[in-house]
Amino acid sequence: MTGRPASAVLPRSLRVWFGLMAGLAALMVVVLGVLYANAGRPGRVDARIWAAVEGVGPVWRHVALAMDFLGEPGGAAMLVVATVTGCLLLRRPRAVVLVVVGAGMTVGTATLLKHLVGRTIHGDENLSYPSGHTAFATALALAVALLATGRLGLGRTAGTSLVLAAALVAGAAMGWAQVVLGAHYPTDALGGWCTALVVMPVTAWLVDRTADRLGHRTADRPDDETADAGRRKRR
Repeated sequence: MTGRPASAVLPRSLRVWFGLMAGLAALMVVVLGVLYANAGRPGRVDARIWAAVEGVGPVWRHVALAMDFLGEPGGAAMLVVATVTGCLLLRRPRAVVLVVVGAGMTVGTATLLKHLVGRTIHGDENLSYPSGHTAFATALALAVALLATGRLGLGRTAGTSLVLAAALVAGAAMGWAQVVLGAHYPTDALGGWCTALVVMPVTAWLVDRTADRLGHRTADRPDDETADAGRRKRR
């Protein structure tokens, strides 16, 4: 096989930590889902946080609306296209797959959980748990942070810090916007954040595992073709 193998999207130094993080996040998603199953009102924590952010000024409301747009289909598509373009320019094909598949799987999982949990807001038809906007923003931030970690060759401590910081900032920003706009309960945002922390590590691991298997098959193929050519020549 010619050329260097494609860089992994989930560095080995982060795999154990990511696995633990995904396990804890999955537990949180389940606990919150059980607590608020079929509920149509805020919990105590939700009410307190809502009271704290209630009455933000018009400037901050415009910021929240801008953040919310980035989680809508049009805004999300723009972000994905921009991120994929960056991955292609950096020649990171696995990162392209992680962005597209990871973000799609995260949003799809959040949508499925909404129907399973059945929590509503502003009426029985508005399913709210977990927040798909928060899940998407967190998933995209995780993909970008993993790309940066591999690109910069960061070690376990620095890489973990970068990935966690990116997830926290993106999740908190989008979650805040959803709460300010009254689109979600705060615990919905937490559930969306945790959903991304579950789906993205699993997706990244699967992307690397699948790519490695395909790479091994491709590497073996030239040898088989050379052997066949040698046998034909001897005949």
